[in-house]
Amino acid sequence: MSMRTTPPFRSDEVGSLLRPAALKEARAKYARGEIGAGALKEVEDREIAAVIKQQEAIGLKAVTDGEFRRAWWHFDFYGALSGVELREVDSGIQFQGVQTKAQAPHIVGQLGFPGTHPMVEHFRFLKAHANATAKMTIPSPSVLYFRVASVDKKLYPDREALFAGLAETYRQAIRAFYDAGCRYLQFDDTAWAYLCSKDEMDKAKQRGTDVNGLAQAYARTINEALAAKPDDMTITTHICRGNFRSTWITSGGYEPVAEVLFGATNYDGYFLEYDSDRAGGFEPLRFVPKGKKQIVLGLITTKTGALEKKDDIKRRIAEAEKYVALDQQCLSPQCGFASTEEGNILGHDEQWAKLRLAVEIARDVWA
Repeated sequence: MSMRTTPPFRSDEVGSLLRPAALKEARAKYARGEIGAGALKEVEDREIAAVIKQQEAIGLKAVTDGEFRRAWWHFDFYGALSGVELREVDSGIQFQGVQTKAQAPHIVGQLGFPGTHPMVEHFRFLKAHANATAKMTIPSPSVLYFRVASVDKKLYPDREALFAGLAETYRQAIRAFYDAGCRYLQFDDTAWAYLCSKDEMDKAKQRGTDVNGLAQAYARTINEALAAKPDDMTITTHICRGNFRSTWITSGGYEPVAEVLFGATNYDGYFLEYDSDRAGGFEPLRFVPKGKKQIVLGLITTKTGALEKKDDIKRRIAEAEKYVALDQQCLSPQCGFASTEEGNILGHDEQWAKLRLAVEIARDVWA
């Protein structure tokens, strides 16, 4: 057994990190009109450069910008696509006992990934300041389908037309990030977890979403997008059950989607939440093709600050070996620490302790 030299790494991270106080203050001032975009960017640049160094210092082989320039993990990306407009809505996304801010994407024009998309520049800044592998995170096409509030039917008269537009948009995105130097890209995805939840599927039907054969449709769309991936680029996905101020949306194991998700999508790796009983057991991992693809076990929670015990995590890694070989496993926290700018309810020291724990366990298990 050995440590991996290509992503995903034996100890890895999902992406988002708690925002520093100086950044939160600057964003609040910008929202109130007290500072301009240039002054905000200066603070963002400084804090991102610092957090990159912190990640490298604890031994992570892949680093992110913490998503420090975003308010949302997904809507900031979608809102900058051609043909998508973010609008205020009556209510936000419902988590357990709390709602997010009230916005939703609407498809009002021809979908596309513009050359001016700000996240390409965000990646370039990350790469320029990183010694470790620069990892970029973007939301998946399936989430946009699941969360879209309205679609211009003249442009996309049916579901298949919309999925075809999404696949082409993501092919463009993959090429743009690759040309900017990105070799490690991740599609963050809550839509697969919704397919495992009867409650969320019922809500989707009430919104008018066509849910028939969605797993197969997602897989086709993702694979059409991934066809643009060069051989020296790694693209993974993170399957999430919702992450907002330490709460969640869905519960349910991976069994309903496992055969399609693991066996029929062409991702290089899968970041899976396994920090609570809501994720079910390891049995669905039997569908992971042997000798191919990496499973990144999210065994360290980002929802609370209590630090897990090494022996407990090592025991769960061994349990997973019943279904997927140890050489196909990696370790990470279960989700990001701040999928929205508000962040989860834990301290910065607790966040870094959890990331260090992942690095230390990986060295024990795989070195």
